[in-house]
Amino acid sequence: MKPPAEGASLAAAEATPTTLARDLLLSCKRGEPTDEHRRALADTTDEELTEVRADRRTGLAFWLNCYNAGTQLLLAEQPERYESPLRFYRFFHAPAVTVAGTALPLDRIENGLLRGGRSKYGLGYLPKVYVTAFERRYRLAECDPRIHFALNCGAESCPAIRAYEPADVDDQLDRATRAHLDATVTFDPAAGVATVPRLFLWFRGDFGGKAGILAFLRSYDAIPADTSPRLSYRSWDWSMAAGTFAN
Repeated sequence: MKPPAEGASLAAAEATPTTLARDLLLSCKRGEPTDEHRRALADTTDEELTEVRADRRTGLAFWLNCYNAGTQLLLAEQPERYESPLRFYRFFHAPAVTVAGTALPLDRIENGLLRGGRSKYGLGYLPKVYVTAFERRYRLAECDPRIHFALNCGAESCPAIRAYEPADVDDQLDRATRAHLDATVTFDPAAGVATVPRLFLWFRGDFGGKAGILAFLRSYDAIPADTSPRLSYRSWDWSMAAGTFAN
């Protein structure tokens, strides 16, 4: 990182990118000042981000925390973007957090980095058309579908927010996924229908199609192991809900 700016704490100057992203998110949760962490993240260097690029668990934790912190910052500072009829452009394409001098909107963090360069269109089957040099350098090699139960874009239907740690990110993602599925999936054995979050429709390809979705649901005990129900998708409540953190 660059030498700390006047007034910046030694703790922030010595923090790693992953702890900075985590602490930025926790500052949002606690209603604490965020400028110091935001400046430090913006000043990170490519060399300091080596582990984010090279290690899957570090990359997952770092970008999940950046996305969720960015959402909370936008909702707190520019709520009119979310409430706009043009939300899908004005909110999701607005700069949310800056990393290594690059201003990143939520859309780019989710689709360009965490989903490994997949388009938000085409139900998760299509590659992203426009890919920046930053995305090519820092994107994850594969899309872990559990991210969809960890990313919070500020909507009432979004899953709860957690601060992710590289060493524990797989266990944390399993807990987050199970908690959200327990709260949102219902199974009607008489009708042979499982009602699931709309995320499974929007990102169908991330889960491997219907067969992959059913296997995913069985692995979290959301549907019985010996069933292959039809899928019904819940509507999505876009009401703004800031500060939805897990206990």
